[in-house]
Amino acid sequence: MKPLTYRSSGADLPFSSLTRSHGVAMEGYFWRFTDAAASRVVTALIGVQQSRLGPWALVGLGAHPGQFWRQGVLMEARARPNGPGARAGSLFFGDDQRIVVDLGADARLDVTISGLNRWPRTRPFGGSSWFQLIPGLNQYWHPWLLGGRATGTATISDQTWQFTDAQVYAEKNWGRDGFPDSWWWGQAQGFAEPSACVAFAGGQVTAGPLHTEVTAVVVQLPDGRLLRLGNPGTSPVRARVTDDSWNLTGRSGRWQVDIDGRAPLADAHVLPVPLVEERRATPGALEHLGATMQVSVRHRGQLVWEGISTLAGLEHGGLARAAAEARRREAELGRQRAG
Repeated sequence: MKPLTYRSSGADLPFSSLTRSHGVAMEGYFWRFTDAAASRVVTALIGVQQSRLGPWALVGLGAHPGQFWRQGVLMEARARPNGPGARAGSLFFGDDQRIVVDLGADARLDVTISGLNRWPRTRPFGGSSWFQLIPGLNQYWHPWLLGGRATGTATISDQTWQFTDAQVYAEKNWGRDGFPDSWWWGQAQGFAEPSACVAFAGGQVTAGPLHTEVTAVVVQLPDGRLLRLGNPGTSPVRARVTDDSWNLTGRSGRWQVDIDGRAPLADAHVLPVPLVEERRATPGALEHLGATMQVSVRHRGQLVWEGISTLAGLEHGGLARAAAEARRREAELGRQRAG
């Protein structure tokens, strides 16, 4: 397989730049800003889809507290060819220096990021580990930014939030089908140690006859060490996930990571996922922007770090599940209006 054809399948060789555009059906870019001092979180996302009729974008802006979420579908979109980021007309721009979102007078974001703690270039693989070598997966995942500083403003409803030293996390996900049939995800900063960062992603991975369930866990320890667990056989992660609990245990020969996430279902946003060829979004995930995550890390049985964040993001995805919850909430809203 020629190098260009290989990469356009979604796959990457060791030591490749995973954040560049692949040109597959869906490429998603996600930024999360945690202001621990103010107990605030803002998220921004853009998914660039390549349909037969041309590219289009699904964009979103969310915030906690306030149960705020705003989204839009735009028919002008382009993923950045030489680094992380994407653009959708004049309403959304994001890369490794600045993120600008304008989804209305009450849904705006303009921040610059600096002091970036990127995924180490010395590692041969990214968040998907050796799965990134397999062409044609329905989903790949890479948490390319595990820390940094954000400065700027966010207009959320009728408030304007100022950021002067917020923590930053960013990731990319891409694949041939958009999203798996079922998945789970989480990310947290806002621990007592500002340099700590935790992220995980799991779901049903498919490519031709390959069909398996995989969960990857990434932990940036306060001392700078970076752990990644989730390789079947050598560092498997066991995930037990419901709509209001996320319990993960990952083990390797030397390390063990335990994650306990909790959030009331009533507080979840119903987030969209793209239907690539239909050029529209549909309810696809239940996501919490201000959840609780407790993490412990052991090395050869000895506890080396534990932390708790009340500003975590937790997600449980699946089209049927999210659609049912969206219908339930719409019915409840209708009853309230009628009453």
